[in-house]
Amino acid sequence: MKRSEINNIIKESINLLNENKFKLPPFAYWSPKDWETKGSEYDEIRDNNLGWDITDYGFGDFKNKGLVLFTIRNGNPKNDKYTKTYAEKIMIVGEGQVTPYHFHWHKMEDIINRGGGNLMIRLYNSNEDGSELLDTPVIVNSDGREYEVPAGGIVRLMPGESITLHTGQYHSFWGEEGTGTVIVGEVSQVNDDASDNRFFEKVGRFPTIEEDVEPEFYLCNEYPRPRGESN
Repeated sequence: MKRSEINNIIKESINLLNENKFKLPPFAYWSPKDWETKGSEYDEIRDNNLGWDITDYGFGDFKNKGLVLFTIRNGNPKNDKYTKTYAEKIMIVGEGQVTPYHFHWHKMEDIINRGGGNLMIRLYNSNEDGSELLDTPVIVNSDGREYEVPAGGIVRLMPGESITLHTGQYHSFWGEEGTGTVIVGEVSQVNDDASDNRFFEKVGRFPTIEEDVEPEFYLCNEYPRPRGESN
């Protein structure tokens, strides 16, 4: 992805969330120059990958295969300094914009349609090592209701509706055509993108960036260490 594209996506995302009266924490708006003044008191942001996360999953086609995420809060299983056992994200999903099949080894999560269009989620069970999409019914837990869908069944989440995604449960999602961009919340156990994601096909979780312009915002894996500390 080009840096100019990432800059524009973040600015458009901020505008969309503001229009929908969803306010992000202050660090969402900090520029690289702002980060030059931030010392170790902000290490929770740096160490736990809070903030903007823009991905095209390595396909180079963000509009059709991509996702905007902003991690608002998160713990860290690899650092005893941080004791939160939970995480929260806000995501933006375009019409027909697909997040590929994946599950989490340890994280259970609730996915919530916070507004906009309808979110479509296709579900499969997996085998033990995640190498197969099983042809077995999938148990769905959604807003207090438990029911089954067939393998590959699609659940439609309209604004206000949610689903619980269990460990080992493959899911792919996108915005339903003709209903508008979807603002999606995630409430979960601690998020660990380094080791907890299992994608069915090989993807690039973080984009390769072509630096055609200067960054206007840092992504969550780009923060500099405080002055006087090495990266």
